[in-house]
Amino acid sequence: MNTFDWSLIRSFLAALDQGSLLGAARKLRTSQPTLGRHIAELESQLGVVLFERTGRGLVPTSTALQLAESARSMEAGANDLQRKLSGVQSQTVGSVRITASVPVAVNLLPPLLARMRQTLPDIQIELVSSNQVSNLLRREADIAIRMVRPEQGSLIAKKIGDVGLGAFAQRQYLARRAPLRKLEDLLQHELIGGDTDTSILEGFTSLGFPAGPEIFALRTDDFIVQWQAIRAGLGIGFATDYMARTDPDVLPVLKGVIKVPPLPVWLAVHREVRTSQRIRAVYDFLAAELPHVL
Repeated sequence: MNTFDWSLIRSFLAALDQGSLLGAARKLRTSQPTLGRHIAELESQLGVVLFERTGRGLVPTSTALQLAESARSMEAGANDLQRKLSGVQSQTVGSVRITASVPVAVNLLPPLLARMRQTLPDIQIELVSSNQVSNLLRREADIAIRMVRPEQGSLIAKKIGDVGLGAFAQRQYLARRAPLRKLEDLLQHELIGGDTDTSILEGFTSLGFPAGPEIFALRTDDFIVQWQAIRAGLGIGFATDYMARTDPDVLPVLKGVIKVPPLPVWLAVHREVRTSQRIRAVYDFLAAELPHVL
């Protein structure tokens, strides 16, 4: 038997039940010529005659009657699949995988996830805490919180705010060291910066103060370690405003003098957000709540 387009089965069953092309067309809300083409195409694909055309309508052949039971099973299976799919799509039950940078995952998300748990108790969160950009297209995550806008056209991205950055130091460290009045005064202090990340050094160079890695008393690419070193009074480091708000003993340094551009925050999601109720629920919650804590 030749392969056939099983979507034509609906037209076949409608014609069988209604006994005419006109009645079948009305049932399926299509045109009579379209129904006629569907039946003719199915007959051609199967290589059999399904109906005898008479002045009083359609008379099913013995072959059509033999195929009817299998056709109805196919229709029932398709309807059951649709019902199950609709049920899955409407559920706010299951797991949603979120990826975020380490500072966001450590400092911002836990309180939000605690509130989300009260609102969406049947959703479990898988949190990928990484500074690497996870690939939503490969489904390494369902939702991503990123500091760069994703370029893939098949993703949905929404800018939800900006994160302020600045230089900070612990209160007691500042008390025992010479006051800072201008940018170059930083070079006379203990500094905390990146190891392989050279963005701070590049910033000094762009402002006319070329410097090498030896200016740092501590070098690490782990932002959480940098932050804890600032809190411990090791020296001056750079951090986000939302991290600085968590410790009243950490004070801004050269505020207004050091002008670091803010980091944009993007909430990115695969287009499945349009059909998955659970992903949509988590996405909507984060889109509403994250801007208030940045």
